[in-house]
Amino acid sequence: STGPCLGHASPEALAGGPLGKLRDGDPVRIHIDTRKLVGTVDFAGNLEEFLERETHPGLEPDPRLPADTRLWAALQNASGGSWGGCVYDVEEIIKRL
Repeated sequence: STGPCLGHASPEALAGGPLGKLRDGDPVRIHIDTRKLVGTVDFAGNLEEFLERETHPGLEPDPRLPADTRLWAALQNASGGSWGGCVYDVEEIIKRL
């Protein structure tokens, strides 16, 4: 892609992250630093209300996901998920098995 790419969502929403709490119509604040080429997307509504929300009830894995993608997602989730840089932590996975 070229230019800003917003909305790339990892399995973070399914893992209970804040992305799964967003609802249609929620205000968000987008900031792009054009010198450093980094940006942020933040919830811009009532933060207390947002933090108390449950994950969206309709959020579920796509049943069409192939088995290898589901396995990759499970391994990522077991060893830090997207927050861990999407790098397998082999020792953590073995410990959990």
